[in-house]
Amino acid sequence: MRILVLGGTVFLSRAVAAAALQAGHDVTCFARGTHGPPPPGARFVQGDRDGEDAYSDLREKWDAVVDVTSEPRHASEAATALGSDAGHWTFVSSCSVYADQGTPGQDESAAILSAYDGEGPAPREKYGEAKVACEQVYASALGGRALIIRPGLICGAGDGSDRFGYWPARLARGGTVIAPDIRNAATQTIDVRDLAAWIVRSAEAGLTGRFNALGPSVSFGDLLTRVAEITGFTGEFRWCAPSWLARQGVSYWAGPDSLPHWLPEGFEGFATRSAAAALRNGLILRSVDDTIREVLDDELDRGLDRERKSGLTPGTEQRLVGQTPVS
Repeated sequence: MRILVLGGTVFLSRAVAAAALQAGHDVTCFARGTHGPPPPGARFVQGDRDGEDAYSDLREKWDAVVDVTSEPRHASEAATALGSDAGHWTFVSSCSVYADQGTPGQDESAAILSAYDGEGPAPREKYGEAKVACEQVYASALGGRALIIRPGLICGAGDGSDRFGYWPARLARGGTVIAPDIRNAATQTIDVRDLAAWIVRSAEAGLTGRFNALGPSVSFGDLLTRVAEITGFTGEFRWCAPSWLARQGVSYWAGPDSLPHWLPEGFEGFATRSAAAALRNGLILRSVDDTIREVLDDELDRGLDRERKSGLTPGTEQRLVGQTPVS
């Protein structure tokens, strides 16, 4: 197949390009190239989706196109320029499109947010609405040729968000670890390799429709137990009451001085969505241990003490440990 990846140089889109190459396909990546090259073996077309006539070098017949954008204008322009020449189109959306994040076990039939209708890139707090708008663009323009995938949290080598990698890296450093006492809360993290491989197989099969793509359901306590065993952690967990952490200014989920996987009240359904439809249609999930090992190796390569986009800084953690916030 001739596959065009809009992106192909960063995390998920790069993993898709790599999976497609491994499967023997002819892969073209279209990106600015500011974050590095595409995988070896891919054809690289340098360009900027914000530029004039951005897709002029891509007006060819494509068996499949893959896009991960969260900008509705980019989706609209790509659909207009390339949609008629694409046999199959995959858009990677997000479970953030759902209006109800509090009800466990929901599937793809759950209500979604209203589409973002603002000008230009959507602000961060409108990420879900922006993905809805992109979904609508592709569903309208591609019709029966569109596959819309809604992942939850994605992790793996090259993840720039640190939303999963924080924990293997932190436990590998040892010492006393501040953790939210949400040991029974569910987590669902999909390995980027599994998601990318399924995207390629779905394009090969011509799969269309809407699918949640989620990793194995594991409690937070069990996840940290597995991370501790794999990293050889011999330190101490300081399990802290969520209410106490919130009062200390610790952030949920992601960002500076956050604790990944910790979500506020009202998000009990975020990591408990159903991926049954995707699993029936070829999604294959590796073990959590396999994912942890891959992420740990990547963290060791990148440096355990590097600056992170998510997680507690050593200074903040030391301050919290000193205040003995035991639940």
